Amino acid sequence: MWFKNLVLYRFSQDTDITAELLEEGLSHQPFRPCGKTELSSYGWISPVPGGDTLVHQSGSFLSLSAKKEERILPASVVKDAVNQKVEHIEAEQGRKVFKKEKDQIKDETTLDLLPRAFTRSNITRAYIDTRGGWLIVDASSFRKAEELTSTLRSSLGSLPVVPPALKQSPAATMTQWLEQHAATLPSSMTLGDECELKDLGEDGGTIRCKHHDVLADEIINHLNTGMQVSKLAIHWNEALSCIVGDDFLIRRVKFTDTLQEQSEALNAEDEASRYDADFTLMAGTLGEFLKELITVMGGEEEKEAAGWETKATVTVEEGVEEDAPF
Repeated sequence: MWFKNLVLYRFSQDTDITAELLEEGLSHQPFRPCGKTELSSYGWISPVPGGDTLVHQSGSFLSLSAKKEERILPASVVKDAVNQKVEHIEAEQGRKVFKKEKDQIKDETTLDLLPRAFTRSNITRAYIDTRGGWLIVDASSFRKAEELTSTLRSSLGSLPVVPPALKQSPAATMTQWLEQHAATLPSSMTLGDECELKDLGEDGGTIRCKHHDVLADEIINHLNTGMQVSKLAIHWNEALSCIVGDDFLIRRVKFTDTLQEQSEALNAEDEASRYDADFTLMAGTLGEFLKELITVMGGEEEKEAAGWETKATVTVEEGVEEDAPF
């Protein structure tokens, strides 16, 4: 259950969400398999393997999970079936089938094929840090995270969250880190061996470096020409490594063996206990990491300065998809 990506949302007001209120809200939209004529289905499941509740609480952390099931019906299959029906009608009735009728045939064909289509499913995990004021979604794109937040907003009636508003753009901050040879980074944080640079010009290019010294002269020379860091690998406190993006989406989070061994040392007796140990350790670690990361990035805007509404909600632009190189 260790998260691999972090899409971050701030509560724009002190949250009074409790495990009981959250459980009640999620119970209105539990996951159910796709109906015979449905393309997809989305709902809440227990975050704990084999669990019977929709919320798992560990101190100030509330864990939840959403499941999506989709029917796999390739457009080419529908197109071929529609063409066969159109050809049959035109040959049998000696007339031309026009667009309006083709669209109707397509709808009928889709409904006919859906019950026979295979399904695939995936789970999106998230947790609420009621003390820290975070909603954190394990998703590699804003679009996937927004599926969960939209459903959560529907389940609860409102969800006053916004992306964290930093005083300085992540791209500018990370560029300064390299230009200053990491001099401003705390001792707990070191740079990794991956980065992505972008030219800010209209037709600007992108340079990606892997397994490379990010403080090498050739990297700094590109920054001197006006390029900015758009993704950067960092290591934190011998606990985790990750890629921080200029969109402040944190990708490819990897927790160290040392941290996971701490959880294993607790000798959990069953799967539910193992989940609780892993989740508690992970959420606590991420809380400390995010606090330090935001500090070293210059801090957050005050709520009033950022223009946050008490009941604000947000629709975030689509980010990098799951198959992105970073």
